[in-house]
Amino acid sequence: MTTLTSPHDLLAAIPFLIGYHPHNSLVMVALKDDAVGMAMRVDLPSDIAAESYDLLASHFVREEAQAAFIVAYADDSASDPEAVLINTSAALMRAGIDVKESLIVQNNRFRSILCSDPTCCPPEGSAIPALDTSRIAAEHVIAGHPMPFENVDGLVQSIAAVPSSFDISWQDEVQQFWIPSDAEEVNDLQRDGATAVIDLAGEYLHSRGAEDRELVARVIGRLSDIQVRDFALGSHSDETSESYWTMWRDLLRIAPRGFVAPVACLFAAMAYERGEGALAHKALDRALHDDDQYSLALLLRRVFTAGWPPHSFTSMRAELHPKVVAGIFG
Repeated sequence: MTTLTSPHDLLAAIPFLIGYHPHNSLVMVALKDDAVGMAMRVDLPSDIAAESYDLLASHFVREEAQAAFIVAYADDSASDPEAVLINTSAALMRAGIDVKESLIVQNNRFRSILCSDPTCCPPEGSAIPALDTSRIAAEHVIAGHPMPFENVDGLVQSIAAVPSSFDISWQDEVQQFWIPSDAEEVNDLQRDGATAVIDLAGEYLHSRGAEDRELVARVIGRLSDIQVRDFALGSHSDETSESYWTMWRDLLRIAPRGFVAPVACLFAAMAYERGEGALAHKALDRALHDDDQYSLALLLRRVFTAGWPPHSFTSMRAELHPKVVAGIFG
């Protein structure tokens, strides 16, 4: 992301970083070598111990952040957003992380608690400019990124099931490609599933999307097998990541009940690697709603919550993929 040079830039960047306009939230943005890194959002804390703030700061230590921006988005019922920022700043400084800016956003106005100059930081705060007038927004739109959602509900709806996913005939189509764990020809079915993933990704790469209904059903059904799912997890490259991203999002919305969890985990993993942590967690919500004991979803939840750096997850996936390919194709 372009360097943030003002509070206006920071406030314009945050909705893009987390995918929606935050409300009643504490947002922390990591900086490393003056570049924007991880952004983390939590509900605005209230009456929590200092150790809890230290836990938030520990994620930035793991990210190897050198500095941070922090913003408290407070509604009228918020008791003391300034205390939240002071406690957050103290935890970050205890961890050796410099706080570059600390803002309170309330009633569509913002004020800095680090600046005491009334000429640039009036006590009553300054109005927040419209997002679509900002340099940051223009750069994101030019780069092909969508405008952020108005709230978290919009984020959830962007990956919600569409009505056709509940169609009984569609569920039957997908079910015929389910891979039983005790199938005698399980390796042949796994190869078929891995090949289907590559074939469908090729359709997306050439802008044909999900036109081939049988191929889509084949991919969703074959992902019931862990080996096929793990093959799909590592199948994309930097050059194909956008087409895979679109493919997993589409499949997540049309996957029938009982087949959502694997697709949701694949989408969540890509979202996390792209720095879209909120979207990654919402995808895991869908996975666990479909199967509350789905092991990969539970593992990813622990990994994401622990603030594991996305690049470490990328490295792990790249290391695992050749082993999965060898297991399927020999």
